Amino acid sequence: MAIRTIVTDGDEILRKVCRPVVDFDARLRQTLDDMAETMRNAEGVGLAAPQIGILRRFCVIDVGDGLIELVNPVITEQKGRQEEQEGCLSFPGVWAVVKRPHWVKVEAFDRNGDPITVTGEGLLARALCHEIDHLDGVVFLDRRVDAPDDAKGRRRR
Repeated sequence: MAIRTIVTDGDEILRKVCRPVVDFDARLRQTLDDMAETMRNAEGVGLAAPQIGILRRFCVIDVGDGLIELVNPVITEQKGRQEEQEGCLSFPGVWAVVKRPHWVKVEAFDRNGDPITVTGEGLLARALCHEIDHLDGVVFLDRRVDAPDDAKGRRRR
């Protein structure tokens, strides 16, 4: 495993939509391992592929209950609402209150290409939404509660 460099604010890759993963191979598995190590080393709870310079749809999350690896994730259900402070490894030292669903259901694939379903509430729901947003070129500041109405949920290009 290796610690990867985390892309920070200002890098245009953070604003690009990622392409789906089609090859569930040794390279993907190695990258997922590296991402988990990088995330833990940076003391984060999630890391998406574009945050290490890869425009593919996969991420890792660990909110304290064990590692979750998601390949080609899609949020299929969401309920409730929460507004909490968020940060991001790509925006060191920056925090903002963000509105997210309280509960989400995510359909994805594991590292071997097998379908999985993950549900989460509270912090896990927030992390799932945050990392999947990264795969769509959306960063947490786009979703901050105090963002201008014309900026909420929109990608800057």
